[in-house]
Amino acid sequence: MLIDSNIIIYAMQPQEEKIRTLIEKNAPFVSVVSYVEVLGYHKLNDKEREHLDFFFKTAKILPISQNVLDHAVKLRQIRKMTLGDALIAGTAIAYNVPLVTRNIQDFQWIENLELINPFEKR
Repeated sequence: MLIDSNIIIYAMQPQEEKIRTLIEKNAPFVSVVSYVEVLGYHKLNDKEREHLDFFFKTAKILPISQNVLDHAVKLRQIRKMTLGDALIAGTAIAYNVPLVTRNIQDFQWIENLELINPFEKR
């Protein structure tokens, strides 16, 4: 599975033990886009940055390959979406892994993309 940037951010919140457990049990992938989005946030404090640095050093980060780019371009040709979302969805499609996100509505229109919202009751 590929975890979206918002899931990484939620996992930092003390009350989100369920999200941290999901990450620990599944050793999910992350996109280089999430690396930039999360670590690049200008309001991170030193402690948050330290935790995130550790997370990204141990995470399996998937690169932006030509295949990822091709999928992202196709998605943006079909429908208006942010560059970050297109690259993250393109990564999940290219590597054939489900996308774990709370923002299901941003991606639900995409065929052949399995979505998991860990905040939904199953």
